[in-house]
Amino acid sequence: MPGRARISRAAASGAILELPVGRSTAVPSVPSATASQSPPRLRVAVVGAGPSGVYAAQGLVRDEAGPVAAVDVLDRLPCPYGLVRYGVAPDHEKIKSLQNNLRSVLEHPRIRFLGNVTVGADGVRPPALLRAYHAVVYCVGAATDRRLGIPGEDLRGSHSATDFVSWYSAHPDAATDGFTLGARSAVVIGVGNVAVDVARVLARRSDELRPTDMPQGALESLARSGIGEISMVGRRGPSQAKFTTKELRELGTLPDAGVRLREDELSLDPGYRDPEGLPSAVRRNLTVLRGWAREAGERTGPPPSRSLELRFYLRPVEVLDDGAGAVRGVRFERTEPDGRGGVTGTGVYEDIEAQLALRSVGYHGVPLTGLPFDERSGTVPHEAGRVLRDGAASPGEYVAGWIKRGPTGVIGTNRPCAKETVTSLLADADALSEARGPLAADPLEVLREAGQEPVGWQGWLGIETAEAELGRHLARSTVKIPDWEGLLAAARAGA
Repeated sequence: MPGRARISRAAASGAILELPVGRSTAVPSVPSATASQSPPRLRVAVVGAGPSGVYAAQGLVRDEAGPVAAVDVLDRLPCPYGLVRYGVAPDHEKIKSLQNNLRSVLEHPRIRFLGNVTVGADGVRPPALLRAYHAVVYCVGAATDRRLGIPGEDLRGSHSATDFVSWYSAHPDAATDGFTLGARSAVVIGVGNVAVDVARVLARRSDELRPTDMPQGALESLARSGIGEISMVGRRGPSQAKFTTKELRELGTLPDAGVRLREDELSLDPGYRDPEGLPSAVRRNLTVLRGWAREAGERTGPPPSRSLELRFYLRPVEVLDDGAGAVRGVRFERTEPDGRGGVTGTGVYEDIEAQLALRSVGYHGVPLTGLPFDERSGTVPHEAGRVLRDGAASPGEYVAGWIKRGPTGVIGTNRPCAKETVTSLLADADALSEARGPLAADPLEVLREAGQEPVGWQGWLGIETAEAELGRHLARSTVKIPDWEGLLAAARAGA
């Protein structure tokens, strides 16, 4: 992320913020809270404007007569919605429409969105936030991906699926030149929903992606892509795969892309052979796979231009070097069920040719300066959402979402998770109100002292307007702006 902007002298009175070279010149500040309103009994900050943060904010203001009168939702990006904007695949319009529900929460009169605010080592620290708020709820997600820990993982052409998703989702921190997609074949390591998304985007034709909000650079790169063979590989069997049935079925509906399976790999799985007793969601997945395996033997006509093969019981052991520092394939060891729900290696190896390797083996939280952190689980220690320091609840500090429970569940899982945390905070409301000394007149003072330049709701609306205009210019629907400079320029125009 580019360096933070400086605060001009005029900004001290809430007027103009001065940006460094390369980010344009003036961004109007966010208006302070209305002076005529009586001071809130409880002022709360929610750090993170993704689903868990928005659900937490919603719970805090649900009761008009409740103890919380004002909530600021802070986010490092100038855009709200978190992974709904930057993690949901662009061709999943129905899921992306969840933004409309999150939007209605952020437009609540007692909730204020403050984007472009970094919390942690490079921005405002947790102790400073507690000078501005009675309580802070951290909903910062799991910001990094898990690594495979195998030789060749850092070769050119080897990436995390997280980076690939950020690129085609227009995240402003994404590399803009890392996915030229000159490959003939690709390997996606993992069999969860993110792996399915990545494989599906690679297998789609550009005319299918053109109606989406995918950034123009990514769309053009995918249009030039010569990838014809895509392998999605799991180290265990199909009954242990983490994809959902809806996501899986989509792979079989792609125009001009065919799904392939290997019956010998499917039949290795005891659950595939006898699904009785398995959870219903797993049985539905196996039904889809059986149907594809049966159809493969009946298929006639010309082969599709792209092939998507699902492989199982293969464990990655090395990303292979082409001799010039780039990927030429991935070596896997054949595994087999160990009878205890896991797998064991067989000593038999197979190389899958690929010039693009994408790992999708999970996420992991990262420490936030000023908060305790459990490296093993990648979460902040807590009890019912209350942050624990040395085993005791830290007054005024709470967590929700992935940083609380780890990277598990779907978007809807964040709602009960946030509800538990909000319940704890509201139970503590009287103690928080009594224990905290005088707060800053407005939190913006504390944020600006830490070098932050908040982008408010009007700034976000300016970004929406600019993205709609960009889409019209390109004869497309709305097209996302993929860079910091463009986002902040649009926010300035909107504000």
